[in-house]
Formats: sequence, structure tokens, C-alpha cells
Amino acid sequence: MTHTQDEPTSAAPLRVARLQDLRERVGEVLCTGPWVLVDQRRIDLFAEATDDHQRIHGDHARAASGPFGTTIAHGFLTLSLLPMLFERALVIEDVRMGVNYGLNRVRFTAPVPSGSRIRGHFRLLGYEALEGGAQLVMEVTMELEGSSKPACVAESVSRRYV
Repeated sequence: MTHTQDEPTSAAPLRVARLQDLRERVGEVLCTGPWVLVDQRRIDLFAEATDDHQRIHGDHARAASGPFGTTIAHGFLTLSLLPMLFERALVIEDVRMGVNYGLNRVRFTAPVPSGSRIRGHFRLLGYEALEGGAQLVMEVTMELEGSSKPACVAESVSRRYV
């Protein structure tokens, strides 16, 4: 899937020359990424890929009379955008490969209505050196445009290799 439906942004990602430079930044909010559109097409494609066709995600008529007044993104769709949000917010120049290692905590704190935009705020919680790289623990707050509550708060664990 291309990301052409996302609005262009002037926000450039934070560039870090070396992975090991992050070691000294544990506890810091590193960056905020650009806004990403979560439109009905993205929701429908996710429903198709996961075979999750619950009416709140794709049945416009029934969703309109439900608690959210419209269709909403799957929670796991929102969560699945985390790696893309990270890549658009932070570039670690000497990293040749990154893998998801897991999640310590995830909360879906607000629904994401179709047509909404989200962006990620990234705070580095942990840095553990590994042979050939490092394990990063990142607190990710997915801001929902126009909402006082974030869409999702997650503690993501990834491994990056140089």
C-alpha cells in the first residue's frame, strides 16, 4: 500500500548519526512524527487483511447510529502503524536493519474515527547494547488530532542492528 493519501508534511525526521548516540538520551522525548491519515480505505484494507469485519469498522449506516457516530479504525490497525510512524519520525543513519521485538504495554485510549489523523510522539525509555546493535524500549503516544486523549499509548521494544 502506498502512502500517497497521507498529507505531505514539512516536519523532517530527527536524524541521529549513530545508534549508540541514543544511549545518552534515555528518558528524553526524542521526536514527534508527521500526521498520518487513517481513512476508510486504510480501515477497509486492514479489515480485508485480518478478516475482521465488525460493523463499527466498515458498516457506515450501522456505525452512524452507534456510540462513535461513524466507522472507526481497528485498535490493532492503529497499533500496526507504529513502525511506520517511527520510521517517519526518527532516522538512525548507521542502522541497517530493525526488527520488532515486542510490546510491554498497550492501551487504546480513544477511538480513531475514519478520516482522522494521528502522529507519534517518541520517548526513549531504555537502551540495551546487543552484539551488533541495541534493543530500544520506546514509549509511543499516538496523538489523535483534535482530541484531548491519545488514540494509543504503547511501550514498544525493537532491536536495531548496525
